[in-house]
Amino acid sequence: MKTLILYASKYGAAKEIAKRIADKMGEAALWDLKQGNIPPLSDFDCVIIGSSVYAGGIHKEVKVFVSKNVDKLCEKPLGLFLSGFAEEGSYYEKNFPPKVVQAAKAKGFLGGIFDSKKANVFERFIIKIVIKKTDYVDSIDNEKIDVFVNEMKKF
Repeated sequence: MKTLILYASKYGAAKEIAKRIADKMGEAALWDLKQGNIPPLSDFDCVIIGSSVYAGGIHKEVKVFVSKNVDKLCEKPLGLFLSGFAEEGSYYEKNFPPKVVQAAKAKGFLGGIFDSKKANVFERFIIKIVIKKTDYVDSIDNEKIDVFVNEMKKF
């Protein structure tokens, strides 16, 4: 199955998760939505879309791409993943069209990375309050990635 993995990442967690998913999916193409020039969806059997979450929202590039391609995305096996430090919640419903959320064969909140050296003062302050850390944190969950990939491989 030829898979397209689209992502948008601020500090690299969604990109790292996308890479790990690609390694496990087999024939997969990675694409950063911030780069534009997205290959035609018709060239792929399966699509996976991921984004980091900040203040409850996903990247604008992901929202725009999904909203422009709802019908095409829902025609294929579709997976959605998010990265960040919040607990799973209603992030899918708040950030994706209902039709896309319903069509997704797999959804996963797969962890995050925070590197204080890449963050501004405000971001460091928020992370200190939310996860009680001030340095480098990597909470990407490989077990959850395995579950996500196994769900996607069923289709």
